[in-house]
Amino acid sequence: MFFIKAIWSFCLIAFFLLWSGEAEAGELYERLTNFPQWEKLTSVQPASGDLVYPEWMAGTWQVTSTLVDLAAPLAPEIVTPGFEGNRRQLNQPVSFVVRFVKEQPFIKRLKILPQIDKKSPHLVADRAFNSLNLARAYLGDEAVLLVKVDPDSPNRQITFLRSSRQLVSIVTARGTETTRQGKFITTEVFQQLFKGGSRPYLNSVESTTAYHKLTTANPAIEADQVTAVYLSPQDPDYFKAGSRPVALYRYRLKFIRAQMPTTLKE
Repeated sequence: MFFIKAIWSFCLIAFFLLWSGEAEAGELYERLTNFPQWEKLTSVQPASGDLVYPEWMAGTWQVTSTLVDLAAPLAPEIVTPGFEGNRRQLNQPVSFVVRFVKEQPFIKRLKILPQIDKKSPHLVADRAFNSLNLARAYLGDEAVLLVKVDPDSPNRQITFLRSSRQLVSIVTARGTETTRQGKFITTEVFQQLFKGGSRPYLNSVESTTAYHKLTTANPAIEADQVTAVYLSPQDPDYFKAGSRPVALYRYRLKFIRAQMPTTLKE
């Protein structure tokens, strides 16, 4: 249980840097507006390929994430591990570095039938770099050993922690919107499996984020994010919770250009 509490904040925003697609404001915009009155997972499509970011996200950024609100809609009957611990993080900024790089569009292919991808490269997150820096910002350098992204799927990664513990994260669905006010909104739903403790712990997480490019340099981008936690069918309180989230967290994110090159911490 201590392990789960210690890494809870990290995994809640491990997938916060997301954007793709163009559409008018709709369900995702309304969900952010209606926080914390969420009743069920949003309607999104199965995840395919990698997330594509706008060109103005290219490069290396210093990100500051601040937890500004949280709710446990089903308390005191159901409270997730680490919720009360996270309450102590209210209004406490956490800073880390991320970067976005150009890569060829991801295509899953048979190794015996190599293909040449002639499409233009997309701007995507450097997932291993970003997740490692994020995890170490919350847990400390010594607690996080390595992050690996599945070479056959950009939507699956494993975070290796000390004492042979692991966090397996799999993005299962996503959706995006673009508003007339210039906000880029995305939702991702992913499954999280904590391995290596007294018993495995599985849950579902939905992260909805609205990004806004500013005309100022510092910060250059701001974002409003809500992360909702849902119980898995394996949880004894699953049927009691139904479709409702058991915890919601709201963050404010600020991006400024990093002042110097940054490399992976090994």
